[in-house]
Amino acid sequence: MSGERSRALFDRALHVVPGGVMSPARSFGSVGLEAPVFLERGEGAWVWDADGNRYIDYLGAFGPHILGHGDCRLTAALVAQVQNGILFGTPHQGEVLLAEKLVAAVPCLDQVRLVSSGTEALMSVVRLARAATGRDLVLKFDGHYHGHFDGALVAAGSGASQTADGGSSGIPAPIRHRTLSVPFNDLAAAHRAVASHAQELALILVEPICGNMGVVWPHQGYLQGLRTLADEAGCLLAYDEVIVGFRARFGPAYPLVGPAPDLIAFGKVLGGGLPLGAYGGRRELMQLVTPLGAMFQAGTHAGNPLSVAAALTLLKILAEDGVYQRLEAGSKQLADGLLAAGLRHGWPVSLSRLGSTWTLFFTAQAPSDLVGAQSQDQALFARFFGGMLSAGVLLAPSFYESWFWTLAHGEAECERTLQAAEQVFAAG
Repeated sequence: MSGERSRALFDRALHVVPGGVMSPARSFGSVGLEAPVFLERGEGAWVWDADGNRYIDYLGAFGPHILGHGDCRLTAALVAQVQNGILFGTPHQGEVLLAEKLVAAVPCLDQVRLVSSGTEALMSVVRLARAATGRDLVLKFDGHYHGHFDGALVAAGSGASQTADGGSSGIPAPIRHRTLSVPFNDLAAAHRAVASHAQELALILVEPICGNMGVVWPHQGYLQGLRTLADEAGCLLAYDEVIVGFRARFGPAYPLVGPAPDLIAFGKVLGGGLPLGAYGGRRELMQLVTPLGAMFQAGTHAGNPLSVAAALTLLKILAEDGVYQRLEAGSKQLADGLLAAGLRHGWPVSLSRLGSTWTLFFTAQAPSDLVGAQSQDQALFARFFGGMLSAGVLLAPSFYESWFWTLAHGEAECERTLQAAEQVFAAG
């Protein structure tokens, strides 16, 4: 769909923005489209592009939206905060209230710091682990994307998966070599890496349930195995819950699949659509952060009053009775219907879901690692994406990404989406 105005805006952007987009994930090139959709307005479960076309939104801004667009309670909280002030450069009451709510909701949190993004949160987690252990090496997992700071861009997921090595040029070799990466769900590979570098390893960093190569669950006992490896090596274990935190339950996702980490990071859902990240863990670790300790981390917009106001409102809504049950029921109905339609028409599809987020994989078996995710039929996904876009359904323009259901989606959106998918699958 889209049209002349989106194309014209993209042509203008190409002159002043690298690739015409502010983030590579927003490029529609991997799905065979010459220009991305330029969105101008959102309301509930729907968005409108620059040409006036309307879409049911399952992109969800790549994860932050769980209320839908333009929720009146969130809007009222932001208006009130704008009237009181948008930035002070001092502590404010809201950040204390939010920190208290996070500590109460997350079992492994004794203390927490607010930052402006998931990238900042995870960059701080890595630095803190190195400060706590006096070691340099980090072990991560193929296809896990932890932000765009130098040390994380090794065999990364999300948009970095489109590069030749799942990383980035411009990263000095000594920094790249401080990050090890092994296949996810392969405990033997993790054991070998830890055994080879036990005295140098500061941190094992993992998405407890993956969201950046599609939704991929850990094998039973896998996270407990990583916990044991970390304890034996004397390093820390950290969970990246930037995508999955507060997505399937009120609080972290890790209690669904494994033991507590030493450190944890959040983002996306937490900010309700505004820039916000958070990281924290045990008190003795967080006491190493300045001004108490020597691990420096700062930010002019850390604990931004607008982002905090959004987060406080969001958490109040998500804590209401029945919210996660509604999200679960709606997303399950749609996800199950999509899978059934694809299989009915002979498409090689599979599906993996966590609460209100899921991935329809274009391969016969749901992946358990990056190799499985990469085995998808990209041309088939591009055909499906284009057909759904033409039918007024907006998805992420990459088969590595997830679909997101919100509290604003309902029976009407589900039915319309399934009708569109039925037509696309039937067309072959």
